[in-house]
Amino acid sequence: MPCLIRPCLPADLSAVLAVQAECYIPAMNEPGEVMLARLASAPAFAWVAEEAGEVGAYLMTYPSRIGKVTPLGADFSPAADADCLYVHDLAVSPRWRGSGAGVRLVNHALQEAARRGLQQAALVCVQAAGPFWEKLDFADFSVLTADAQAALATYPGGGRYMVRRGAY
Repeated sequence: MPCLIRPCLPADLSAVLAVQAECYIPAMNEPGEVMLARLASAPAFAWVAEEAGEVGAYLMTYPSRIGKVTPLGADFSPAADADCLYVHDLAVSPRWRGSGAGVRLVNHALQEAARRGLQQAALVCVQAAGPFWEKLDFADFSVLTADAQAALATYPGGGRYMVRRGAY
């Protein structure tokens, strides 16, 4: 399915929340106010995949530091001394699975981050997404501070902190 990758806008909130609800268990659904605050704090680091006016996937990221974990439901705190792109939330509607939209969103974000001097990426892997992220060259990273471990524990069912191997 061909799709347009474009910046996520506040007007996309209802579509983003609908995709989120389709993809995550209820305990992992983050409120609209949090999503809007994230867009306000890092507007150049959020995108949607759209086809014929329908948003079928979204990606929210921000400049961060390796080893810093954003707790579930927390606002983004972009780092002035960022050394990585923190990939907080990628969701692809079940209707869009297999379309390539998720990979296209991630590749777009990595290219944009590289343009801004960020050659590393990190994320919290949840649910059964490990194989997807491993195919994109992410691997488990276990050297975490107590604060980062506590933030990781906010993800229901456990999360895996992963860092992308090598530069992109």
